[in-house]
Amino acid sequence: MTPQLLIVVDTEEEFDWSAPFSRDSRATTSIPAQAHAHEIYDRFGIVPTYVIDHPVATDPAAVAFLKGLRDAGKAEIGAHLHPWVTPPHVEEVTTRNSYHCNLPPALERAKIETLTATIEAAFGERAKAFKAGRYGFGPNTRQVLIDLGYEVDCSFVPHTDLSGDGGPDFRGVPDHPHWLDEGRGLLEIPLTVGYLGALPGLGAKADWLFDNPKAERLRVPGLLARTGLVARSRLTPEGTPPDEQCRLIEAMAARGHSLFSLTYHSPSLAPGHTPYVKDEADLAAFLVSIEQVLTFFRDRVGGTFTTLGEVRRHFPGERAVA
Repeated sequence: MTPQLLIVVDTEEEFDWSAPFSRDSRATTSIPAQAHAHEIYDRFGIVPTYVIDHPVATDPAAVAFLKGLRDAGKAEIGAHLHPWVTPPHVEEVTTRNSYHCNLPPALERAKIETLTATIEAAFGERAKAFKAGRYGFGPNTRQVLIDLGYEVDCSFVPHTDLSGDGGPDFRGVPDHPHWLDEGRGLLEIPLTVGYLGALPGLGAKADWLFDNPKAERLRVPGLLARTGLVARSRLTPEGTPPDEQCRLIEAMAARGHSLFSLTYHSPSLAPGHTPYVKDEADLAAFLVSIEQVLTFFRDRVGGTFTTLGEVRRHFPGERAVA
């Protein structure tokens, strides 16, 4: 099967990543900066999916920019829930509550309903793809998405345990697309996370080492990476060097993976909003990283580009439920 790659952009407000979460951080001035990436995407014929949150969906300027991309066939629009800036505002704003899977089920449902309706009102159509903010997909999220007509979720982070911060534990979930329901209506397309090195199979067997506080204090993950035995990596220009992303793609393709999902946050396209892009030099390097990985995927791997929607439309119905 020809390898395919898609791009998902967490399209959200700007906020200080080092500060506590706040309902007051709702500015979305970085949205037009997505044009920087489209100078690359247009050359490759790539249509990214912008999963947008409530501050973006309620900003007329941001909506106009993204709607222009959508109407020109240059973008798909999905939903992305940041619970702390999404009504109804009844919960305390805490780190634990920033994972919407920790909210009371009725409140989580109400926030997803609010976001869904807001996006539909702004864009004239209902979003079919969903990504949980902070990857906070929990035991009640699936049914809410099914009830609201979502067809794709892209919240899962394979081989990763976020429970130390109050989030989900994704160890043991499939790192390839799979159905989330018996009716085969909701397809999970997880982030591309995997292992590379001389013994990549060791990573999956000992994935508890990579998010374990004791192992981290002993610097076990770093030692394994430096010795070249095994390292966990993620397909993103945020914090992952382009050569490492290329090696991850190559390693996972060699093990039979045929779909890759590259992701980043929209504020990274404007300097000063994320730790990954602090100035113009960082932005230039960020864009070079994206283009280098896409070029490698097309020219060295022989891959093509797709979208969440296309994968969902053509995914085999006979695929077993995970």
